[in-house]
Amino acid sequence: MAPSKQSATLDFRILTVAALILLALIVIGVRLWWVQVKLYAHYKGKIQGSSEVTVRVPSVRGEIRDRNGVVLVTNRQSYEVDFYLPELVSGYRKQYGAAPMVDYLRKSADGMLRETKEEDIVQIVDQTIIPRLEQLKVAEPYNSQRLRTHYRNNTLVPFIYREDLDFSTISKFAEKDLGLPGVQVNIRPVRKYVYNALAAQILGYVGAPKDINKLPDIKDFNFYQPDVQGRTNIEYFLDDELRGKPGRRILKKDAKNHIEGEKELIQPTPGANVYLTIDARIQYIVERTLRSVGRASCVVVDPNNGQILAMASVPSYDPNKFIPSISARDWAAIKDADADPLTNRAISAFAPGSTYKIATSLAGLTRGLAKAQFTCTGGVTYGNTYMKCWIADKGGAHGTQTLTEAIKNSCNAYFYQYGNAAGIDAIDKVGTTLGLGQTSGIELSGEDPGLLPSPEWLRVTKNEKWSQGQTANTSIGQGYVLASPLQMAMIAATVANGGTVYRPSLIYKVQEADGTVIRRPEKIRGDLRKNNNLSKEDIELVRRGMWRVVNDAGGTGARAKIPGIVVAGKTGTAQFWRDGQKDNHTWFVAFAPYDNPKIALAVLVQGAKAGGQVPAPIAAKLIEEILALDKGYDPGLKPLDPAVGNFKFVETIDFKDNNIPAELTGSDEETSDNEPAAEENQTKVSKHEGNEPDIRPEADDHRTVRATPTPQANKPKSFFDFFRRKSNGTPQPGQSPEKKKHFLFF
Repeated sequence: MAPSKQSATLDFRILTVAALILLALIVIGVRLWWVQVKLYAHYKGKIQGSSEVTVRVPSVRGEIRDRNGVVLVTNRQSYEVDFYLPELVSGYRKQYGAAPMVDYLRKSADGMLRETKEEDIVQIVDQTIIPRLEQLKVAEPYNSQRLRTHYRNNTLVPFIYREDLDFSTISKFAEKDLGLPGVQVNIRPVRKYVYNALAAQILGYVGAPKDINKLPDIKDFNFYQPDVQGRTNIEYFLDDELRGKPGRRILKKDAKNHIEGEKELIQPTPGANVYLTIDARIQYIVERTLRSVGRASCVVVDPNNGQILAMASVPSYDPNKFIPSISARDWAAIKDADADPLTNRAISAFAPGSTYKIATSLAGLTRGLAKAQFTCTGGVTYGNTYMKCWIADKGGAHGTQTLTEAIKNSCNAYFYQYGNAAGIDAIDKVGTTLGLGQTSGIELSGEDPGLLPSPEWLRVTKNEKWSQGQTANTSIGQGYVLASPLQMAMIAATVANGGTVYRPSLIYKVQEADGTVIRRPEKIRGDLRKNNNLSKEDIELVRRGMWRVVNDAGGTGARAKIPGIVVAGKTGTAQFWRDGQKDNHTWFVAFAPYDNPKIALAVLVQGAKAGGQVPAPIAAKLIEEILALDKGYDPGLKPLDPAVGNFKFVETIDFKDNNIPAELTGSDEETSDNEPAAEENQTKVSKHEGNEPDIRPEADDHRTVRATPTPQANKPKSFFDFFRRKSNGTPQPGQSPEKKKHFLFF
């Protein structure tokens, strides 16, 4: 009997369904094979990766050395306790359930403050971490706001709970198993400034990056330990060279999210070593000598190439205080100190006084005034103003003088007339060649360009017309003129070498990690012979005048005379008042030996009577000791504590070997009746704004303000927990807890 049409249709449908089922089974089988066999290695890696943590290992910063290889800055190990905050939160959730939350205001993309919730990281730490650390007697108070801020902004970066642990504390951590997820004792390389305060204003200091989230490799690691970055001076300007390449740590985690240990370590590559032009022995000599006064600076330069051999500023500070971080209280004490130890006076601008007469002398020579004579009767009248020479206050006059005599006597009246004969344009042109009124490009933070005033500058800034009186004032280095000790040292070097103007430099060479050495060639800024058409004889005339300052009877710098060493120099004294008290800026610039100069220098002392009485004998002591190094003299280089500044007025200074009779010394306490108010007579710029080190906030008392009960761990759940009656919440204080009911149907 033939099958009915209805039966055939049914069979077809059954076969179709069977085929679809078979096809589905085949797809599932293929998928299972693909996942379990083909992608086995992929998923095994993901499972393995979830039990591993990659930590960025900061690179080891290169050393900073002096020109002879003496190590000035190196690295040391700092042991610290770090909290990996996401790990702490994750561990809390696994052990106790939901994490406590806290509300805070966060600025949204439209700039509005909106209420946001986040895990209460402070409560988590106080409830789960601190009690265990207290048991081990290694807990310390911390700043809760700093922890919250870190959690919101730098989640990937470990929070440093304690740093610079001593040996006994490290031993406690080593002896005990903390058993705390997200807590690790790590070793971090930090800076060590070998000679403490020596060359602090040159070397600078380091700190953590300002904005970690913008670093290029921030997403390459589970946890990110950043490199420190240079904040100021050499550490800042040579940051790229000093920084090396980071390493990588791979840590293993167990099922409870605890760090079991280290699986792999890829060591970081150290940075390059930087060699400075300074000589640590000369730097030590200069800093030790400047401590005989309260506020001073000095720059010593090689006049043959422009390399800085020493640069010092008093008072000073010890950058080791900033490593790894400095407390807010200690930072405020240094930053707000009256004498301002953070400011590098060597690159700050002051009225240069009569040392500026060197530039004025060179300007007059460009106008053919080599043989010009002018008469000093005690002063000169310009308009309605009688501008005195310093000798008028002593009842005298210098009479008719030549240029070299006027340099020797530091005669204001001569240079009033000489400067006006040369003209302000000539003075400014020579000043520009010498680098006045502009930064030098030296590898330091906060260099002040000083001020080279001109008629156009006066018109734009003061809306005034230039006058002969202002040219006269400028000619003696007062009025609006401002220059730094670095600039004045480079002027002395230019005269010493016969007219070549070098750009000062502190970098001698850079040695890469593989041993490759890159030398930094000297740079020439200008040449008085080419740029200003001065002859060798013209420059020698100024050199001779500086020789007479020190070596002629009655020269204002006679106290800089050294037996057996021919010194040439120029004194300077610019009147200045601080809080109504006389606080002169006194100068001495010099070079030696005269016939074959090896060094040129500038010494500035604030709060002294005159350049010939204080800076000149200081310079003599420096020159004598520095040149003695070639004969085997050992100054006994050792670490220096910070120089403490003061505001004592210094009348004179004597060193034991100085026996110049008083009658053979001159004075140079210049006065001027046409100078701006004291507040305008010096550029006041804070050299450390925005360059703070890592400041550690003081610990707060947040744990005493609120109770932090220890949370109860979640109990393992069973099948019967499904039938348990859910609690309506924690009983309020004073209420009796409900009777325990196990099942809904009981």
